[in-house]
Amino acid sequence: MNRIEKRFSDLKQRNETAFIPFITAGDPSLQATESIITQLDKKGADVIELGFPFSDPIADGPVIQASYNRALGNGFKINNIFDSIKNIRKESEIPIVAMVSYSIVYRVGYDKFIEQAKQAGIDGATIPDMPVEEATEVFDVGAKNDFKIVCFAAPTTTPKRIDIITAKTQGFLYYIAVVGITGARATLPDDISENIKRLKAKTDCPIAAGFGVSTYEQAATVGKIADGVIVGSAIVKQIEKHKAMPAGDIATQIAQFTENLIQGAKGK
Repeated sequence: MNRIEKRFSDLKQRNETAFIPFITAGDPSLQATESIITQLDKKGADVIELGFPFSDPIADGPVIQASYNRALGNGFKINNIFDSIKNIRKESEIPIVAMVSYSIVYRVGYDKFIEQAKQAGIDGATIPDMPVEEATEVFDVGAKNDFKIVCFAAPTTTPKRIDIITAKTQGFLYYIAVVGITGARATLPDDISENIKRLKAKTDCPIAAGFGVSTYEQAATVGKIADGVIVGSAIVKQIEKHKAMPAGDIATQIAQFTENLIQGAKGK
């Protein structure tokens, strides 16, 4: 069984919400990325969303864009990320989902990218700029490799596209909680609960909500209505704050910061 499926299955049996932190690969170094992921695993994170740095991100706000720029400035290479995942797999079995631009997947080749990612120890991918209607080949290659392609839905997604997305998504469905780009928000939209209920009526696939979640209270709110809570910018901002530290010390700081969010998501 794919690690993503197994983790959500185990959580469902315990009636527990998944906590999914987002970090950027190579920010501020790949050594730091490896240390952060292993420390987050030990703190109780359930799935890692790992951003592949890209010069023209689709929906990311200034915090994550800056993290991509830092990683690219270090001479980011895709194969370096795959090597880092192999290192992580020596210590951790936490599910890892790549967030990667369609242009990267296309340039490498669907088969080659997914096969290399799977061999490295990545369990699936979110591809935010890939229309599901045009992605049959990607889904087919993913299925062949037991590599989950996670789809997105937003408050503005039409009912017709919701039907397509809920039928296609694998592993879990990523619900974009706000209209706009990534980044911390003072409050979450009033319609988040109702929108997630509508999605749950369409699919048995777990639904994880992200965009805008940055506090214990927000994580607790989302954790009561979704199957997973995704936090990105708040964590990436902390990485930026501590970027001058040695890799192990950065990881310790991030794990301590994230522990409160994990507790919120899980209602503790």
